[in-house]
Amino acid sequence: MKCDPKLANRLKRSEGQIRGVLKMMDEGKECGEVVTQLLAVRSSIDKVIGLVVTENIKHCLTDEKLDITDEELGKALEMIVKTR
Repeated sequence: MKCDPKLANRLKRSEGQIRGVLKMMDEGKECGEVVTQLLAVRSSIDKVIGLVVTENIKHCLTDEKLDITDEELGKALEMIVKTR
């Protein structure tokens, strides 16, 4: 899979958020603050997953061959289910 620069930037942002959470924990920040940041990280990762799955489905549906097998479509749909 080719990594879109925008996607890479989102992942780098998530990586930075995780480092921030670790720092907060080292500094003894309140549980609520840490959980808030962890939820932000999860949301960020969920968004990346959605973008990856969307691109995969677009690729499957717009591929030059245009004769998508049931297996290929099934794999794409399984990815959607896993992200929920």
